[in-house]
Amino acid sequence: MTTLIADTGTVFHRELRPILHNPFTIVIAMVQPLVFLGLFAPLLPGGADALTWFVPGIVVMSCLFASSMTGSNLLFEIQTGAHERMLVTPLRRPALLIGRALKEIVPMVAQAALIVLVCLPFGYRPNLGGALIGLVVLAGFCVGLGALSYTLALASQHQDWLFWTVQQTLLFPILLLAGVLLPLDGAPGWLRTLSAGNPLRYVVDAERALFNGDIWRATTLGGLIAAAAVGTFGLFVGVRAMRRSA
Repeated sequence: MTTLIADTGTVFHRELRPILHNPFTIVIAMVQPLVFLGLFAPLLPGGADALTWFVPGIVVMSCLFASSMTGSNLLFEIQTGAHERMLVTPLRRPALLIGRALKEIVPMVAQAALIVLVCLPFGYRPNLGGALIGLVVLAGFCVGLGALSYTLALASQHQDWLFWTVQQTLLFPILLLAGVLLPLDGAPGWLRTLSAGNPLRYVVDAERALFNGDIWRATTLGGLIAAAAVGTFGLFVGVRAMRRSA
C-alpha cells in the first residue's frame, strides 16, 4: 500500500507539471462554459437569483468538459511511445491510472474559482462553506469521469477516432439530461425518466444546494452518493483496463 501511494504521488506530480508550467491552459478550457454562461444567463429571469441557479451548473459543466477529454492526453502518449515507456518502469499499474485521475482535481478547483470570480461583479454571492463542500463532491465525480476517459483512450488506442466519437456522442446528452442549462421540471415524462438515470443530475442538484448554503438538504446526500458511485466505478474500471494494457 505504501508503494502504491508513493507511485501514485509520482504519477500525480508528473501529470500536474504541465499545468503548473502553463496554467493558461485552464483558462482556455473555460472558454466554452463561459460562452454558455454569457449566452444563457441573460435569458433567465431573476437577475442575481438566476445566477444562484445557473452558476453551479456551469461549474459542473466546466469540469465535465475538462474531465471527459483527459483521455486524449493518454492517446497522445500512446502514439508517441511515452505510455509504453511508463509501462516498463517499476511503477505499479494502478498508480498509472489513479495518479492521472487524481490530477483532475487541481484544474477542477481552479476552473470553479475562476467562474465564481467572473460572476461576482454581477451580484453572485455563493456560500463559501457550502461551495467548498460542493468542490469535494465534484472532485469525486471528476476523478471517476477522468478514469473512464482514460479507459476509453486505452480501448481506442488503435482507432483514435473512436475516442472522440464516443466522447462527443455522450457528452451533450449527459449535459442536457442533468438540467445544467435548462430546468427539467416541465419536461415530458420520458425525458424526466432518462434524467433520473443520469448521475450527473444528482451532482448538479447537490452543487446548487451547496453553493446556496443548503448543506443539509436531501439533494446534497444524493449528489454525494452519485459522485462516490461514479468515482468508485471509474477507478475500478480504469485500474482493470490499465493492468490489461501492460
